[in-house]
Amino acid sequence: MILTVQKNDAFGVIGLIPEQKINAALRILAYAASADQVDEITRMGKSTILESLMRFCRAIESIYTAEYLRRPIEMDLQRLLKKGEMRGFHGMIGSIDLFNDVLQGKAPKVMHWVNRHEYDRPCYLADGIYSRWSSFVKTVSRPRSAKEKHFASCQEGCKKDVERYFSIIQARWAIVRGSAIMFDLESLQSIMMTCIILQNMIVEDEYVMMPLMNISQTR
Repeated sequence: MILTVQKNDAFGVIGLIPEQKINAALRILAYAASADQVDEITRMGKSTILESLMRFCRAIESIYTAEYLRRPIEMDLQRLLKKGEMRGFHGMIGSIDLFNDVLQGKAPKVMHWVNRHEYDRPCYLADGIYSRWSSFVKTVSRPRSAKEKHFASCQEGCKKDVERYFSIIQARWAIVRGSAIMFDLESLQSIMMTCIILQNMIVEDEYVMMPLMNISQTR
């Protein structure tokens, strides 16, 4: 058990404990609360609250980026490819909104066949604003035939998974919905990455707890 020791400053005033600062940072991230709304609960000054928020975000990024924002490994790619194949998109590993390595020439090598042609790069679901590349699978803007309507429905349905995930992040971390615009670009990037990392932590924890809950329910 780690005990928190409060120390006195130069004026003899007892300093703040880490729990106060973390509580303030999480309240701002989760509820989009302003520093003025948090100061009465945490008994901290506005400047100290904002400083604690950014220090918390930088610490989360520094410690957990390698684990929770890593590139897809072989197991991840196989899972994504299987999911895409089940929906009728062979060689698809996701939306270009999340996987933009193809733009930098760093896309993983994935062998697959489409219309009797072999490709060695994965395909990505994309909007109409992107270039007409073979790797980008776009919807049919004005489908007419039953085949085109079915394809457009499948493509748009798959792509909405990415949009839904971002909506989940917005719902859980309210600061993403708009309050973050009050920060500068560097701080905004740190806040966004922190929210994504924390969300991935929650998802991982839910996957770990789900089998345990199923076991308890069968007893």
